[in-house]
Formats: sequence, structure tokens, C-alpha cells
Amino acid sequence: MKKTYLTVLLMLFASGAIAADNKKLPQNQTADDQVQESTATNYRVTTRPEIVGLWGMEIPNNRKCREYYNFKSNNEVVIKSGAEWSTGVYDYQPSQDQGLQLPALILQVKYDNNEVDCSGNQSDQTGEISQYFVQWQNPSTISFCSNEKAEQCFATLRRVLP
Repeated sequence: MKKTYLTVLLMLFASGAIAADNKKLPQNQTADDQVQESTATNYRVTTRPEIVGLWGMEIPNNRKCREYYNFKSNNEVVIKSGAEWSTGVYDYQPSQDQGLQLPALILQVKYDNNEVDCSGNQSDQTGEISQYFVQWQNPSTISFCSNEKAEQCFATLRRVLP
């Protein structure tokens, strides 16, 4: 008898709680709709520059050595060439009109370990700021150029990792 009485009380309280929750919902909206609505707002879409990733470049006079550029999504870059490595920041500026102007890339070296690079050169590049224009040959191959008309391109990089 006690079990029956407790079961009836429990059912009354549970149905009262459900009724109270349903009163809080706007008309024509169920509890399932509310759950879907709240989870749908948890997604955040972020974009990153298309240049983000690890890129490698073969050095023409030293095929055994590759120079790597790791463009991170937080605008930091790590460059590795032979025994030399450096870190810095970059700003990639996509072109407003792809047919008329190339995207620009500005690099500033914050630290350089001053070791010999793939070309056999040793120079401390700390503090140097460089501007390049990026010519996209396809999604996995780019060239660095000295001017926006792609007349003087001097380096070809191939994507290693996305």
C-alpha cells in the first residue's frame, strides 16, 4: 500500500513539473525545439588565410636542402632553412581583384638564430621586414614575386601540410 501511495505521489509531482516547464515555452514550441535551438547557436565559423599551412621550397643550387615556411593561423610564421631557423609575424592581404592584382604578404622576423641557411649564407635577419606578392599557380603551389604584376618571381613553394 505504501508503494502504491508513493508511486501515485511521484507521478503527480512529475506531471506538475512537466506542466510547469511547458508553460514557460512560447506557443507552438516544444521542449525538443528549444534544445535544438540552443545547440544550433553553439557553432562558430572562423576563417583563416588561405596561405596557412606548411610550405616547402627546393633550393636550386642545393637540392638536398629544403626551406620551410610554416604560416600559422594566429599570424605567426616559423621559417627553417638548413641550420637556420627564425620566427616572426606575417600579414597576408588577399587581392580585391584577382585578375588585376596579386595578394600581398608582409613578413617581419622577430628572432633569427644566425646559423647557416640552405644557400650557405649566414646572416641575422632579426627585425627585417619583407614584402612579397603571392602568385597562386594552384591550391598547392605558390610563387613569391617582387612586384604585383608577377614579373619578377624568385621562389616557388609547394604545400606540405594544410
